[in-house]
Amino acid sequence: MAADMTTGGPRRRLVHLDLKGAPPRAAYLAEVLPLLRALGASGLLLEYEDTFPYAGPLGPLRAPHAYSPGEVRAVLSQARAQGLEVVPLVQTFGHMEFVLKHKEFAHLREVKVFPNALNPHKEESLALVKAMIDQVMALHKDLKWFHIGCDEVYYLGEGEESKQWLQQQDNTPEKLCLSHIKAVASCVASSYPSVTPIVWDDMLRGISEETLAESGVPQLVQPMIWDYAADLDVEGKVHLIEKYRRCGFSKVWFASAFKGATGVNQSLTLIGHHLKNHLQWLKVASNSPTDVLEGIALTGWQRYDHFSVLCELLPVAIPSLAVCLQALENGGYSEKTKENVEKLLGMSNLETETFMSTSLGTFPGSDILTLVTQVSFYLKSSVDELLERNSLLSKWNAMVQDLQAAMQQVFHDCTVEEWMEENVHPSLQKLQQVVDDLDKAIKAQN
Repeated sequence: MAADMTTGGPRRRLVHLDLKGAPPRAAYLAEVLPLLRALGASGLLLEYEDTFPYAGPLGPLRAPHAYSPGEVRAVLSQARAQGLEVVPLVQTFGHMEFVLKHKEFAHLREVKVFPNALNPHKEESLALVKAMIDQVMALHKDLKWFHIGCDEVYYLGEGEESKQWLQQQDNTPEKLCLSHIKAVASCVASSYPSVTPIVWDDMLRGISEETLAESGVPQLVQPMIWDYAADLDVEGKVHLIEKYRRCGFSKVWFASAFKGATGVNQSLTLIGHHLKNHLQWLKVASNSPTDVLEGIALTGWQRYDHFSVLCELLPVAIPSLAVCLQALENGGYSEKTKENVEKLLGMSNLETETFMSTSLGTFPGSDILTLVTQVSFYLKSSVDELLERNSLLSKWNAMVQDLQAAMQQVFHDCTVEEWMEENVHPSLQKLQQVVDDLDKAIKAQN
């Protein structure tokens, strides 16, 4: 059975906003939402992490630049006005650094020295997760789905309590993993019966059908199968979906990527890579039964994890997102689709196989794309060549000021500073040093 070919691929298309790095100001999100809708998005997968206005005992989780409750409400009502369905994502097992790095919660780590995985044996761990879910639920109305994370639970089974638990007969790390997922999903089911939990599928992939079926997890959650590769194995995915069906999962989601998947410190988006990834997912959809696919999330990672550096900023990746959404909506990427994308972005020529260094767009944040392209292409090389010392320095200082001003419209100062620190300052400091040394040398000669 082919997927609904009148609209191309999966009908539900969620754009993932990874707010654990470079969270855009609320005003910028308001500008971008209508564009996402026009490009073919049907919803948002909102990964708040430390930008959610957690309160009370969870107050420490809140980053200094977190959104206020009013800002979250505004973004949610703007999304509703655009007809975009919102699915919040809260990590509840692995990738818990933003919680477990704080001294108040460090005692809930699976392994003392690593802040990423939660200890599933402590009652307090489940209470913490439930409190986080409750606070996020309280700001969202009429949710159909809630994503509880659960990917990449590193070091699971390596904590002291886990080691003891694993010594008991028939206990395995897989069962430990499934029992925590089940506990969290059951919390959601009992407090919010109309909401279906979604989980990342990587911890489930290797588990036998029998173990999955016996765990009771398939009745409680929908797995989101993620793969961001350009050469994704279509047949392998089709078999995986069949396996999940046989275990008792009623529906599955796909997860592709439009950015943040080609390099931990990537600054420009390789559109061609991401387009190929989506075309592969379309093949998976057309080789799977229509009634099994709930939707697809187009992920846009901003950091590989909480302590990692920034990868491509959202405005830089909007052309990639546009290409990917339109490919999904049209069941492929034709010349006509390309023209439509260019029209929606206000770009005269959209290259997918090379980085665009010339084409200016009119979409929100397009000035950031243009200037980041300049920085990525020419800053390091021009500094390394050190052509004309002072004029080079003033030229770059002026451009960096423009970029800083453009970024400040969209991002908080801490994001602007972090991006500059990663991509600009090292080279400019080198240049300043050389200019100073040369000036000194010239003065000494005179």
